Amino acid sequence: MALRKILTQGDPALAKTCRPVEKFDRKLHWLLDDMKETLANAGGVGLAAPQIGILRRVVVVEDAEENMIELVNPVIVDQSGEQEGWEGCLSVPGKYGWVERPNVVTVRAQDREGKFFEVTGEELTARCFCHELEHLDGHLFVEHADELYTPEEIDAMEAEEESKE
Repeated sequence: MALRKILTQGDPALAKTCRPVEKFDRKLHWLLDDMKETLANAGGVGLAAPQIGILRRVVVVEDAEENMIELVNPVIVDQSGEQEGWEGCLSVPGKYGWVERPNVVTVRAQDREGKFFEVTGEELTARCFCHELEHLDGHLFVEHADELYTPEEIDAMEAEEESKE
């Protein structure tokens, strides 16, 4: 396993549509293992292959129980509810935006061996599914946010809101 470099906003790879995975081989297994290690090292909750310069439809997501979910060729098949909250991205370091997402999301994908499965996530996991799958089509969360903020700006806004209460 190896740590991979996470590309940042402005890199052309982040704006490209990824190709489906067709070979479920050792190379894919290495990619998934490297992505999980890179994600854990970066302290994030999701990582898509284009974020490390690989234009394939591969995502890893850490769920609420801290399990790593490997999604190959994922597609959202159902979504419901609504949530709003702060969202960030390893490819947009130090910036956060207020984003609306579905509250429950079901994804159909393949595992590292090519077997199809479905997984449903709620709240943060649902948000992460949506966020990471958008990367596969060349989109970043910043397209959903009216404005981006630093953690310090968010803290100041929240402190101001608390002082009004």
